[in-house]
Amino acid sequence: QVQLVESGGGLVQPGGSLRLSCVSSGILFGIYTMGWYRQAPGKRRELVADISGGGTTSYVDSVKGRFTISRDNVKNTVYLQMNSLKPEDTAVYYCNGRRGSGEIRYDYWGQGTQVTVSS
Repeated sequence: QVQLVESGGGLVQPGGSLRLSCVSSGILFGIYTMGWYRQAPGKRRELVADISGGGTTSYVDSVKGRFTISRDNVKNTVYLQMNSLKPEDTAVYYCNGRRGSGEIRYDYWGQGTQVTVSS
């Protein structure tokens, strides 16, 4: 059974920090690209950051310099360190694991964790 379990969300003040964690099981973690997506009410889900099995990272422009994605292939865990949080970062954050592309693409999703940035 494939499972991605997220933790670390919560309520923080603007300028604060949170660290999200996602522990995976049931997949060969090391060959999957892992990512964090977020979705705010009324908006489409967007890719915030991802990291390949080899450690190559990418970020959406709005979080560059503030967020850092990392992975531990021994613990089968991907992290998202979020600093200098802004109200605009408020969303449900989803952990994603994927491999392949097109018609042979495989995707797995976590349940989502709420991040709220508010005074």
